[in-house]
Amino acid sequence: MELYNELSETQIAERILKGEKSLYEIIVRRFNPTLYKIGRSYNYNHEDTEDLMQDTFVDAYKNLSLFEGRSNFKTWIIRIMLNNCFRKKEKAGFKNEIQQDVNDNSKPMFTHSNNDTTQKILNHELGNIIEEALKKLPEDYRMVFALREINGLNVAETAALLQISAANVKVRLNRSKSMLRAEIEKSYAAEELFEFNAVYCNAMTDRVMKIIDEL
Repeated sequence: MELYNELSETQIAERILKGEKSLYEIIVRRFNPTLYKIGRSYNYNHEDTEDLMQDTFVDAYKNLSLFEGRSNFKTWIIRIMLNNCFRKKEKAGFKNEIQQDVNDNSKPMFTHSNNDTTQKILNHELGNIIEEALKKLPEDYRMVFALREINGLNVAETAALLQISAANVKVRLNRSKSMLRAEIEKSYAAEELFEFNAVYCNAMTDRVMKIIDEL
């Protein structure tokens, strides 16, 4: 399987559609952390998030032929996860936000920089504080923050996924940062939020592949 890890999602999808079903394991492992963070950002607990992830991976597999490679696979599968989260909460959409000027050049609060400092050794208790702080944000702001800062999507991708304007993304992101600034230090790495460790990753992969093998 390691030989296939360098393949793009588009290349993997093409080969799966030609019959190499086992390669879907790469997709599951590659996007486990991303989907987990989405589910937890919706305030779903661990078990509900895993169920949503499983549904999302299976839905993506069933509709793999619809992925044409014109969009980013990450945003495509995130959209499926968001739709599942929306349906679970019976939420039709997001309310419009009042426009306000926001710096277009604002950088993500969390960045994957090359600083080999204490970012690699984060306090577990602080991680819990961050998670609890995010739960207190209004959902509209929390989802923008999760997509933009935790999962690293750009403004255009975030706007497309949430079906809001780029300006509204910037407004919500700016407000969410203001709400969190007192409790979160900018030096903390995003990957520490809602961590989906290898044990859970392996279990999720096994669950999804078992279902796919029966399709």
